Amino acid sequence: MKTNVTIRRAVPGDGEALALIGAASFLESYAGVVDGAGIIRHCAMKHAPAVYEAALADPAQSLWLAEMAPGSAPVGYLHLAPPDLPVKAAPGDIEIKRIYVLSRLHGMRLGRQLMETAVEHARARGHANLLLGVYKGNERALAFYGRMGFEALGERQFDVGGSVYCDWIMGRAV
Repeated sequence: MKTNVTIRRAVPGDGEALALIGAASFLESYAGVVDGAGIIRHCAMKHAPAVYEAALADPAQSLWLAEMAPGSAPVGYLHLAPPDLPVKAAPGDIEIKRIYVLSRLHGMRLGRQLMETAVEHARARGHANLLLGVYKGNERALAFYGRMGFEALGERQFDVGGSVYCDWIMGRAV
């Protein structure tokens, strides 16, 4: 299936689109893993438009939107920020806070395009390593990150709506 998806750098005012795709992709990924009330609390706290607008206003953070066509429905996104992980980060490291694609577009190379965007941005800014955290039970994401060259570096506990889950901390050189 051919898609007409474009990836563009998110700008102030994109908070609502980022919040929509953030909450939708989180729900899609974790329905059945996290209880419904926990998903609702998590999305209200972590995927509110104001959260994304604050990230867009922070020069240390970078976000991209994947859209079906320019200015159209958001179908994925990438969020890069300074590392906030329980592993020793070097001064040149950057964290992929989130990289999501709606499931109906899995297998269309959009995740790979977003990852290539992350690598290109990291290189252009002189970063040495990409880091990320991923739920240990998310086998599809773990397989994707493995194909992209990421290796496990450690673990963390992650609170989602009041319940604690275990993540792998992964990294790769850029």
